[in-house]
Amino acid sequence: MIVETLAPKVLEDGAALPGTLLTELTALYASNREFHQLGGDFPDPGDIRPEQVAAALADELAHPSAEVLLARSEGRLVAVAVTLGRHPDPADPDPWLGLLMVHADEHRTGFGRRLAGHVEDVFRARGRTGLRLAVLEGNPKALAFWTSLGYEETARRPDLAHGRPCRVLRKDLAPDGTSAPA
Repeated sequence: MIVETLAPKVLEDGAALPGTLLTELTALYASNREFHQLGGDFPDPGDIRPEQVAAALADELAHPSAEVLLARSEGRLVAVAVTLGRHPDPADPDPWLGLLMVHADEHRTGFGRRLAGHVEDVFRARGRTGLRLAVLEGNPKALAFWTSLGYEETARRPDLAHGRPCRVLRKDLAPDGTSAPA
């Protein structure tokens, strides 16, 4: 699996994503209908359109510390992750993993676990000591996935963007690549 960073400049000043990439991203997003039904980010989760995906990514990249990571295997886009190096709440010291989505055809193949590990390694290399994320209430598959990777619930609160009920999870990052002891 190869992970590349989508350059923020790609979407600045109304610039469009390259057509092939936008088509791949739209297919990846559209393959996760169940997730989008739960989240409500798209008006019709059964009809996700390229312009909606481009707008969603532009919104993500509007945050100064945001990064969009694209994971490919054998040349195919298999997953996407969105991270925030700094949370909008200045009291929160940890970076956040705002989204990790694997193409539905690739669920349970290890790509999500590998991309999550890549994100953890990146922040560990930057000297960060923890990583947080939020799981929407009513998403037991995501909760099981993240807890299997060592993330622990630290709070329950609404998400900042839409006020949806979430569980906030955190994982300690130790310099040697293991979870730090609790």
